[in-house]
Amino acid sequence: MLELLPPPPTDPLWDLTAEFAADERPERLNLVLGVYRDAAGRTPVMAAVREAEIRLAERSASKEYRGLSGNTAFNRALVEMVLGSEGSGGPAGRAAAVQTVAGSGALRLLADLVCRTRPGTTVWISDPAYVNHRPILEAAGLRVRPYGWVDADGGFDAAGVLRELSGVRRDDVVLLQGCCHNPTGVDPSPQDWAALAELAVRDGWVPFVDLAYHGLGGGLEADLAATRMLAARVPEMLIAVSCSKNFGLYSDRTGCAIVLGASGQAVRHAETTLQNAARTLYSMPPEHGAAVVTTILEDERLSALWRAELDVMRGRIAANRTDLTAHLSALGCEVQARSLARQKGMFSMLPLSAEQMLRLRRQFAIYGTTSGRINIAGIPAHRIPFLAQGIAAVLGTGSGASADAVAAAGADTGDGARARQSPAVSSMP
Repeated sequence: MLELLPPPPTDPLWDLTAEFAADERPERLNLVLGVYRDAAGRTPVMAAVREAEIRLAERSASKEYRGLSGNTAFNRALVEMVLGSEGSGGPAGRAAAVQTVAGSGALRLLADLVCRTRPGTTVWISDPAYVNHRPILEAAGLRVRPYGWVDADGGFDAAGVLRELSGVRRDDVVLLQGCCHNPTGVDPSPQDWAALAELAVRDGWVPFVDLAYHGLGGGLEADLAATRMLAARVPEMLIAVSCSKNFGLYSDRTGCAIVLGASGQAVRHAETTLQNAARTLYSMPPEHGAAVVTTILEDERLSALWRAELDVMRGRIAANRTDLTAHLSALGCEVQARSLARQKGMFSMLPLSAEQMLRLRRQFAIYGTTSGRINIAGIPAHRIPFLAQGIAAVLGTGSGASADAVAAAGADTGDGARARQSPAVSSMP
């Protein structure tokens, strides 16, 4: 049987990660995977998470099955965080949620819900989009169509997006990233979000919001504002929530699928459909990460500690982008610097072609995706001049530094000595 399998495609991000791990150049810089790293280049466990884990260990809770919806206290806490409290009369009162295997699992469960409700539904995704959006949707049996996202200057193409989405049919689905767009870092303005909501209400399409980076752009409340506004205006909505980035629970695979409906019966049917889909995919999600998040959100002091840590992470990401912008401007890359300055969140799109990104990797040991995406949150602050010099050299607009000179600059930062001591250190989170 196995001999009949055709050669399958491999995952480009993990291929790059493996290539980086095998690269012995001391100046190498990994900006591929979407993980937050502190100033020393580490992906830390947040203090609030560590304290919650200690409490859970001391409590020695049972490992009994939770049920198809997972941790229901976690689900309530996530709905309240995203939509506000149910008692306030807001959209949370017409929402149902199930715990999922991270944000990707939420995307897949909600895609299955759409397919079981209306087989053959078209889902519209941005172009460019998160690399896993199309595969997840198509694997669930849905049709996928793209709509543009950025304009010629690298900003949000409000007129183009509204024009393209005006052709969306009633009951089709439009996938929107709630904040910190991956891979571009370009978000709509509040006015643009309001126009999208008006279009959804007028034409009857269903917003499908992917929330993976809330808290890392403009702050937690600001990053959730667009999702809350949409939820208050549209009769139906789907929301995939990830706890990987803002709680640092990457390997604990913690997420939530939320459905909003116009009636209680519709929401109950949707919740049961999500449970049935989960049953056939993985039965029940893992408990640990959900218990950690619930412990934090239900404790006032821990919640305040978590929000403070999240603000520190957000500040470091913003400082990295500002610093990179300044260095690029100083090297004569003013146009590229202005484009980067408008972006926010973990990722930025470099204005480089696939060939230029390949050159950046081969000549300067700087690893990003071929689309130009780099992880701003993963740059040690003292490596930013090295990165800027590499970008300028590839663009041909900087000081004309050679590959050897850029490499030497990278080694001089102090990372070279650390890399030589442990050349096989993996970049995996």
